[in-house]
Amino acid sequence: MSVIISQMTADDIEDVVKIEEEAYGEHHWAKSSFYDEMSNNLAKYYVAKTPDGELAGYAGTWHIIDEGHITTIAVKKSHQRKHIGEAIIIKILEDCYKEGIKYLTLEVRVSNSPAIALYTKYGFESLGTRKGYYQDNNEDALIMWTENIFYDKFKSRFEKLKNEQTCRETTK
Repeated sequence: MSVIISQMTADDIEDVVKIEEEAYGEHHWAKSSFYDEMSNNLAKYYVAKTPDGELAGYAGTWHIIDEGHITTIAVKKSHQRKHIGEAIIIKILEDCYKEGIKYLTLEVRVSNSPAIALYTKYGFESLGTRKGYYQDNNEDALIMWTENIFYDKFKSRFEKLKNEQTCRETTK
């Protein structure tokens, strides 16, 4: 599915919170947290919208010196398995290249196999766990990191994957 990735605005937050609630249940970010992030100079938040304007997913990152931390990412259940999360990851990596961010990190539920597979596809590796990280069920989180995204091996892999995603979008 083709989506348009853009910077999140305050007008997007109502729909973002609906996806957040759907994805994370009662232990989701509060609406006020997203509004606060809009004024955080370290934060970059993205939304993925379908061609008809429906908000299908979102993500947030913090850029601290040369490191990016993906703070949150979710795709609306009705739009999962349509490469929307992948399109968001591509946008995050493109912005990291533009801003000189060398490394990316995130936490993901140990049970979230589809997300782990996506992150692994894009060069993230598990380097440990955070025990009891998720409040709703005390589930552990994998801590995943990339190597330096400017290394030739990483960059060529990313370009290949990005081209495959572009081809998928243009052949639909």
